[in-house]
Amino acid sequence: MKLKKGDKVVVITGKSRGTSGTITRTLPKENRVFIDGVNVVKRHRRPTAQSRKGQIVEKPMSIDASNVMLADPQGGKPTRIRIVRKDGARERVATKSGSAIK
Repeated sequence: MKLKKGDKVVVITGKSRGTSGTITRTLPKENRVFIDGVNVVKRHRRPTAQSRKGQIVEKPMSIDASNVMLADPQGGKPTRIRIVRKDGARERVATKSGSAIK
């Protein structure tokens, strides 16, 4: 998976298509990512003993990594990336603009 925590991405398919956000967490083995403000669901939480009240909590859920693309650092539009080796170091480069992705 070429996506990392902190990357700016754009959702390309699904009900949140067109929205952009930052990756907050990745699950590489399942090929899934959590994006800030995307795929947020409501969960009902039961009260337990005396410690907490019953309430409805908004919880972010994961989205498949194939449904998002990295945002181009220059234009902000979705772009593919390629890996370039410079002096033995691995660097991610946007294919649209050719600029390096941090």
